[in-house]
Amino acid sequence: MDALAPWHIIVLLIVLVLLFGSRRLPGAAKSLGQSMHIFKQSVSGLNPDNDPNDPNSNASGFSANSTVLPPAAPPAQPLQASQDATQAQLEELQRQVQDLQRQAASGSAGQQNQPF
Repeated sequence: MDALAPWHIIVLLIVLVLLFGSRRLPGAAKSLGQSMHIFKQSVSGLNPDNDPNDPNSNASGFSANSTVLPPAAPPAQPLQASQDATQAQLEELQRQVQDLQRQAASGSAGQQNQPF
């Protein structure tokens, strides 16, 4: 049994035309084709950096003259200091919410006493 019968494709095309409209469908197909082309290039290793004729280039794409970068430096701020700053921001936001709730309660109480 075929997984994708011809009538499946027809129904799919009708749904695509209904969703995207006939005006945007060619642009969407073009961008999809460009994306697939870029993906295929990156998978097959046809990047401009990897020249197959370059004798200094090996299969992994690294040249013999390439420099090895040191590992990334640890974050400048320790984890505890970051958590403390986040906790302080959280407490400040909670205080602001409580202030707003008090203002709303006092504002609504004042409005109830005034007749329309």
